[in-house]
Amino acid sequence: MLCNKCLSISPFGGQKSLELDLFGLFSNRKGQRAGAARRPMANVVGAPSGDLAESGIVTDATVYWNLDNMTLIDLAVEREEGFLTSDGALVTETGERTGRSPNDKFIVDEPTTNQDVNWGDVNISTDKAVFDRLKIQVIDYLSQRNSLFVQDLYCGAEESEALPIRVINQNAWHNAFARNMFVRPSSEQLKTHAPQFTVYHAPHFEASDNSLNSQCFVIVNYELGEVIIGGTRYAGEIKKSIFSVMNLILPKKGILPMHCSANTNGENTAIFFGLSGTGKTTLSADPKRALIGDDEHGWGANGVFNFEGGCYAKLINLSEEDEPEIFATTQQKGTVLENIVVDSNGVPDFFDTSKTQNTRGSYPIEAIENRTMDSKGGHPQNVIFLTCDAFGVLPPISRLTPSQAAYHFISGYTAKVAGTEIGVTEPQATFSACFGEPFMPMHPGVYADLLSSKMAEHGSTAWLINTGWSGGSYGVGSRMKIKYTRAMLNAALDGDLDNVEYVVDDRFGFEVPKTCPGVPSDVLIPKQTWEDESVYDATADKLASMFNENFERYAAGVSDEVNSAAPIVA
Repeated sequence: MLCNKCLSISPFGGQKSLELDLFGLFSNRKGQRAGAARRPMANVVGAPSGDLAESGIVTDATVYWNLDNMTLIDLAVEREEGFLTSDGALVTETGERTGRSPNDKFIVDEPTTNQDVNWGDVNISTDKAVFDRLKIQVIDYLSQRNSLFVQDLYCGAEESEALPIRVINQNAWHNAFARNMFVRPSSEQLKTHAPQFTVYHAPHFEASDNSLNSQCFVIVNYELGEVIIGGTRYAGEIKKSIFSVMNLILPKKGILPMHCSANTNGENTAIFFGLSGTGKTTLSADPKRALIGDDEHGWGANGVFNFEGGCYAKLINLSEEDEPEIFATTQQKGTVLENIVVDSNGVPDFFDTSKTQNTRGSYPIEAIENRTMDSKGGHPQNVIFLTCDAFGVLPPISRLTPSQAAYHFISGYTAKVAGTEIGVTEPQATFSACFGEPFMPMHPGVYADLLSSKMAEHGSTAWLINTGWSGGSYGVGSRMKIKYTRAMLNAALDGDLDNVEYVVDDRFGFEVPKTCPGVPSDVLIPKQTWEDESVYDATADKLASMFNENFERYAAGVSDEVNSAAPIVA
């Protein structure tokens, strides 16, 4: 039985209606099927808060509007889009593309934002004609489906900054994903909901257009307030496209958008920056601290607020012992599992990566019991940069000066280990500005300046935590034990490292504590964990040189003080 309700606890009160012409380029196009008398009538199920004609879609399909994720998952199983585990989670597959497609992401070069975008290899431009042409094809494709799924949602838990969005999906499971990931409005808010951005999601539509790099495309048009996605079933493209929008909108208001997780104990808030696989989601899920969110936040006048209404956790090697709260979310209905191998009894095997290393789970934030009820926190006292250093030379924890914090925020370092990708036979350094460069439309210096000013204003301390290797590089040393990482993190957050003795790392200039509660002292100084100190020195010089080479592209846009925080090659 289909649910006609869309009840949800919203982290904020009412939302002022914003009027927009979402018909955009379709309002005067020849052949537009406008006018109620000529328009086919869709069979609407659920709680509609608009008309698809507002989004340019004219259809007589069954439109499932604002259904809860439980009902959507039932529909996904009924439509054979996936199957349930023994615990009732939905298992889906994304096909050939099991992650983002950065070479297929484009931003329309248009006059309202082209001076704001940091154009280049990351923010790739396309023109209006390409967008218009592909949007017509996507609209026609969606209009011909037998059924469509629509969610009217918000991005942002801070009422004054919440972006009203509409997501139109071809598949029920992608619609459940969208409902999990964004902020769910109350029934009262739906009465005045007016989308400022609309996502047209056609994962099975493959383009044939010489202006593209493949059959896949993700294109953002800021002027029209629209995103079109085709040729990829990887659900992360839906959420990341809207977060990229926030990352251009908010800095203009003096608000720092951040690719980070965040938690709080009510008096002490911490934010965690880190690329995929560094422990961002894992370390922010702490039984002693309430989760604010696991991936995307803003830092505004009132403190930190979550962009999301859920979590999109990486599940590789997930165990109940190491990550009990996240593990528990995989054992309940409402969770969507991507590319997970399941045995004949319906039990997921999170250690089987035969489909992809990038296995994922999407669940509403209510699945985490230990969370803030309003998805907000105060101004952070601690800013944590996480890295998985597969070279094994960075300290497991170190304290940074303000200039070092800016340098390493812009650098955004982690390392890929051998075997994770074809051709990767030894550790490879990966640099992603602001720990989320693919999602940052503006120059990294804009975000770094905002971070520096907010840290200075609120007296925040910056820490670099290496969750990677110790005692040697990948293949020789071993990965840092998670219990040690948690002990170091807790010591930093609780102030237990404020008065201990520190030494300065010769190359990187970090302050490294000589002692930490719950951690063997010999683990804290990387060089002491290597059998051959000369090999350590050579490897450390190699990594320092990589940092310097990477930062050359940013050096002209930052202060002398930040440039002076670069590591020194011995």
